[in-house]
Amino acid sequence: MTEHTKTDGMPEMDAAANSQLWEKVRPRNERMNSEKIECNACPVLCQISNGRTGACDRYANRNGTLVRCDPVVMLRRALDDKESVLVPFLPRGAPDAAAATDEAPPWNGDLLLADQVFITGVGASSTYPDYKPAPFIVSSQAAGVDLVTVVTEGIFSYCSLKVKIDTDRFLGAEQANVRCKGEVVGHVTTAEYGSQMLSLGGVHHLTGGSKKEGRVTVEMMEALCNKRAVELMIDGGAQMLIQAGRAPIVNGVEEKRMRLGCGSATVGIFAEQWLGMVDEVVVVDDHITGVLTEHQSGRCLDMRPSGIRLRGRKSTPGRYFQVANPGTGWGGTDIIDPLSIIEGWDAQTAWPGLRLLMTSTTGEHASWYVLDAALQPVEQEMPFDVRRIVERIGENCEPSLTTVLFLAGAGGSLRAGVTENPVLLTRAIKNALVNVTLGGAPAYVWPGGGITVMADVMRMPDNSFGTVPTPAIIAPIEFCMKLDDYRALGGHMDYVRTLEDALRRGAWHNEGAPLARKWEQASPANPWPLGQAPMLG
Repeated sequence: MTEHTKTDGMPEMDAAANSQLWEKVRPRNERMNSEKIECNACPVLCQISNGRTGACDRYANRNGTLVRCDPVVMLRRALDDKESVLVPFLPRGAPDAAAATDEAPPWNGDLLLADQVFITGVGASSTYPDYKPAPFIVSSQAAGVDLVTVVTEGIFSYCSLKVKIDTDRFLGAEQANVRCKGEVVGHVTTAEYGSQMLSLGGVHHLTGGSKKEGRVTVEMMEALCNKRAVELMIDGGAQMLIQAGRAPIVNGVEEKRMRLGCGSATVGIFAEQWLGMVDEVVVVDDHITGVLTEHQSGRCLDMRPSGIRLRGRKSTPGRYFQVANPGTGWGGTDIIDPLSIIEGWDAQTAWPGLRLLMTSTTGEHASWYVLDAALQPVEQEMPFDVRRIVERIGENCEPSLTTVLFLAGAGGSLRAGVTENPVLLTRAIKNALVNVTLGGAPAYVWPGGGITVMADVMRMPDNSFGTVPTPAIIAPIEFCMKLDDYRALGGHMDYVRTLEDALRRGAWHNEGAPLARKWEQASPANPWPLGQAPMLG
């Protein structure tokens, strides 16, 4: 067997309550063992023996029938106190039904309220091969508007992760390779304010390199998307352990703080609070080091020039570039001794007894000096009131976190599963007629051609992502729009079913088997997908 037809054992399949019937599949040719079936849920076309799963672990052969091993994730809307009304059980047609009050309407046996249930693409299956309509095309109603939600899983070869790491530490040079298990899986991209940024994955690493590079890349992406920890190494830089929603561990040390701002910003924020307590403040920063008395804030406060001379390239008054090399020391530089960036003092301007505070942009490093008769800084114990302001710098630093954004181009079978004329879906999204979500979480749709979406994995249900060994990432996606707009863009109207019917029978091609579902409370941080449809906003 090749890797693409390799299967894994599933010893507990008979007791798997979550598996769902998908479709009957027969051997495609005489060479295939009669006990095997071919799964066509992705291009790999695994040949699966009875009692075993395919390479993706999402489908299995149960006595000649292809079953889906994972349940479809359903979101329940969080109800506020006004909506949490208990109603009596009165079956349809019961004689007492008419006696129910407006405050407590009768329950007709329908467990569903369309504006309180949302079917996500997690566990829904894909539209492969491309001619298939999406597994769930569900009609519902919200705020009196007839809606349709197209629900599917996407097979994404064109996808990547944008990882934001909140730290002042130097992780690696821009464009440096990022490696996982020795394989190049991405690169360092432009740093942003208080954060280092990585671009991981992408089609060239998934399919453009060696077989091992593609396999390691897809495993790394699935782990990070599913909120698990991954160890990475940057060429010429740091070794890291990162996990969405957790503080990064850089070179074995867990990061604590995201910097308040650059050195210049920190000087400006606290200038007035330092007035009268210090004669000079230097805030060390890899990008912009600030010097209080030269800075515009110090000049506006009529502070006496100190005569300090710093290394680096002077930009505007009180702002210095390149005072040191990037590193894991003070303010994201490579210095351990802050005095090493001071070239000297102007003897005509400085004076003995001058009080000097040197601090980093997070307040994690800080030292207090007083100039002696030879105008040499002598370290002394920091006064309490000065220490309190340094601690305030730290107080204003947000916790260091790792953020993982999933970015993907939704083309091919995704659009064909929605409409017979895919460009109309693209245009409808750009015209704000369609609300796009990933696992019920809000997605940012990039401008320009195509459907390029991005979502924060922390806002998606756990274990929303899977893989196929092509290699590619499997991710949920949902398109919600007015029913009339869906009809206008050439949607698969023959496959539109009510929410009640979809929950009772499952996907349109599962031959009526009960739907294996998993209920989750919708995240209060996310807008309700149906309520946020553009026509209801």
